[in-house]
Amino acid sequence: MAVRLNPYLHFSGNAREAMESYRSVFGGHLEVMTFGDMGGGGGEYPDDGVMHAFLRTDQGLELMASDGHDPDACGQDEVSLSLSGDDLGLLTGWFQALAEGGAVDVPLAEQVWGDTFGQVTDRFGIRWLVNVATPGV
Repeated sequence: MAVRLNPYLHFSGNAREAMESYRSVFGGHLEVMTFGDMGGGGGEYPDDGVMHAFLRTDQGLELMASDGHDPDACGQDEVSLSLSGDDLGLLTGWFQALAEGGAVDVPLAEQVWGDTFGQVTDRFGIRWLVNVATPGV
C-alpha cells in the first residue's frame, strides 16, 4: 500500500482565491467542494466557503486546503512548503510567481552547498522554500 504525506492549508475565507492562484502557478486540476455543496455550513460557514479543495499537478504535486479556520490558530508561520527539483527554469518561474504580491525572504541564488535556493512568503502568508539541485551533485 502506498502512503503519501499531503500539505493541507487552512484559510480564513480565502481558500478558493489561494488555490486558484496556486493552480495558475503550478498548473494542474483543481477540485473545490463548498460547504453549500454538502448541505450548507450550518450558519458557522458561508455556503460558498471552501470545505475542501484539492490541487493535483502534472508534476505530481498535491495540495489541499479549506476555509473556516481562526486566523490566529492556523499556524501557517510554523510550517513551510518546500519545492525541490533540478529544473532551474521551472522552479525559478514558480518562485517568481509565488513572490508576486508577497515577499522574497531569501533571493533565489546559488548557495554555499552548491544548489540554488530561495525563500518567499506568498500573498496568502504561506512560506515556500525552493531548492534547485546542481546537476551531477
